[in-house]
Amino acid sequence: MLYCAKAFLNDGLKVTLGGFDKLKSEGELEITSPLEAALCSEFIVLPLPCVNGGKLNAPINRSDVYIDDGLVTAMSGKKIFCGMKYGLFGLAPKLNTCLVYDYSIREEFAVRNAVSTAEGALEIAMREFEGTISGARVLVCGFGRIGKVLCSVLSSLNADVTVSARKRSDLEWININGAKAVNTFRLSEEKPFDIIFNTVPYMIFDSRLLSHIGKNAIVIDLASAPGGVDFEAAGRMDICTIHALSLPGKAAPKTAGETIKDTITNMLEEDGRCQKLA
Repeated sequence: MLYCAKAFLNDGLKVTLGGFDKLKSEGELEITSPLEAALCSEFIVLPLPCVNGGKLNAPINRSDVYIDDGLVTAMSGKKIFCGMKYGLFGLAPKLNTCLVYDYSIREEFAVRNAVSTAEGALEIAMREFEGTISGARVLVCGFGRIGKVLCSVLSSLNADVTVSARKRSDLEWININGAKAVNTFRLSEEKPFDIIFNTVPYMIFDSRLLSHIGKNAIVIDLASAPGGVDFEAAGRMDICTIHALSLPGKAAPKTAGETIKDTITNMLEEDGRCQKLA
């Protein structure tokens, strides 16, 4: 979010930080309380996810930031851009839902985050795997945005790439992209892999499948919680598993912040065009 603020500042906007009081100074960025920041702003940008444990997601603030009546009043009537907006509605039902925009569901946001996620996942694999990516037997489970980017990057590094999917159309696209395609429901028929990346957000890698294709593998789960891997079973089998969440912000915070800023800029431009047509 700090890089997002700096990106808006570089575009010539006046930016005020609220909920960052652990920071002493950030140049031209004014640091104040969330309430004061909301009061002096024309639009408000909240993080992804915007809330955490019943309060605003503000880990760089010394104290918890609760969305009380005062903060809700300060935000009311202003455009609010956030990630996973329904969490915000749960804590602030009085907010005008028409003025709350979720940048995390935008396609351009998802595509750019897929690149950051894939690079972060590859960094983990290169750190944890004792061999080279080149020549390694690698499985990518799922052929969504992240799976597509991973397939391309791994193939360029000369890995032996297998990609699993359920749709026949996806299986054909996997073949066209030069990887081996396999139906996700037939993974148990595959030989063991060196590295497994999971992008599917429901249980795929249970104890039976892990014991067959992943018993000597590094398993990197990129799916949102609870993920698609039986971590308890993997622990019993001494399989190295990593649940790699929120990789864009961890692996490439500058790019992640700029992606949020660019997405919000697009949304503001589109909203402005719609108002002109109305």
